Amino acid sequence: KKVNIALTYIFGIGPKIAEVLNKKGIYTYADLSGSKVGDLRDYLATADLSQHDPSTWKKQATLAKNEKWDELETLQAQLDGGRE
Repeated sequence: KKVNIALTYIFGIGPKIAEVLNKKGIYTYADLSGSKVGDLRDYLATADLSQHDPSTWKKQATLAKNEKWDELETLQAQLDGGRE
């Protein structure tokens, strides 16, 4: 199954993490915005990717889901290594 690369627009998510999320049923911004950060951390740990911080992914995904691209870009510009 092809990886949904739309998730890679979220700061901190590359193709490898998108693939991990897809395997857990997370394909869209709506899916990601409804996820629990603890679950995301578990998925990353299981895939040996625990060095990545998913703490802002829900917020970013919510902005993307609502097509608030300017706000998303502003938030992403403020992120430091994926953290607010």
